[in-house]
Amino acid sequence: MSNLFPTYQRWEIEPERAAGSVIYGKDGLQYLDFTSGIGVCNLGHRPEAVEHAVKDQLELFWHVSNLFPQSIQEEAAKQLAKASGLDFVFFANSGAEANEAAIKLARKATGRTKIITFQQSFHGRTFAGMAATGQEKIKQGFGSMLETFVHLPFNDLEAFQNEMDCNTAAVMIEIVQGEGGIHVVTSDFIKAAAKACSDNGALLIVDEIQTGIGRTGKPFAFQHFGIEPDIITVAKGLGNGLPIGAAVGKAELEEYFGPGSHGSTFGGNPISTAAAAATMKIIFNEEFLHESASKGKLLFELLHKELGCIECVNEIRGLGLMAGIDMKIAVQPILAELRKAGLIVLPAGEKVIRLLPPLNVSTEEIETAVCILEETLKNCTITA
Repeated sequence: MSNLFPTYQRWEIEPERAAGSVIYGKDGLQYLDFTSGIGVCNLGHRPEAVEHAVKDQLELFWHVSNLFPQSIQEEAAKQLAKASGLDFVFFANSGAEANEAAIKLARKATGRTKIITFQQSFHGRTFAGMAATGQEKIKQGFGSMLETFVHLPFNDLEAFQNEMDCNTAAVMIEIVQGEGGIHVVTSDFIKAAAKACSDNGALLIVDEIQTGIGRTGKPFAFQHFGIEPDIITVAKGLGNGLPIGAAVGKAELEEYFGPGSHGSTFGGNPISTAAAAATMKIIFNEEFLHESASKGKLLFELLHKELGCIECVNEIRGLGLMAGIDMKIAVQPILAELRKAGLIVLPAGEKVIRLLPPLNVSTEEIETAVCILEETLKNCTITA
């Protein structure tokens, strides 16, 4: 009997150890991991540089509280600011906490409460995160949600223009909806949203929890579209497995997050920020990003070539090393078959297979994964 609340649908594999793109199970088998811990281990499992940074910090101190200045926090914040083009960082423990910080900051800075988000979006499981999320299934059973969040159809410019007004505090958007099915924002829509925010005195919040830290071939996904958000939120890949999140904002927002306005006991923990600094030093390197973007192109080329004509495959979409295979049938049974074949992948809704390999995945590993997908999917049948 387990003493854990059954909040997760556990798989049949228990990891014994992991390295790079491979998980070694207690069953004696090894599995190609194209989940990266749900977009967390962007450098794969236990990358040497991050492991060394964590061990070095462990020998100094583990926790002293945010009453003390900490050089490792400053280093990580500087890297985030430089890579994003923004100015100030608040460190939290997770993506949900980062989004909470962004929502509070936007409401305080604008003096408004209405925040526009989008259907199929996912922004966390706290009450503000649930309220912001455009998926009813995660809200069921929890009673009334926080008010003043408006959920619009994703990429629907007419609906957006009809809702956007001078009472709007912020627009909160994912460049690629991860949990919602790997839907990519259109260039026209995100540029129009950015302009509307500027014209109406609202803030543009880009949720980069899953797309950030190199996942799409650039430091942050918004950089594919030539826009300038007021706030971005990051987590997942930031610490490569150590718990950390951050809200990053423009300089003019500094005055609204002064002493006592917000806080987090464990936010910016030195172990996590050491991991984050080491992770960003590698991923934000131009050569690394170029190589990762090339791997993303290869992945999509192979997916389209090998899976595009399979009957049960509806569409392949995504950006960088964030891919979704939209199926005509439910994917949970398929995921189980893929695990039996040695490949671990994720769902993104009922009918989408989500691939999130490490950013330093090898060409051979991509080819192997696509081969397993092809062999498995071509044996799927569509039933009425």
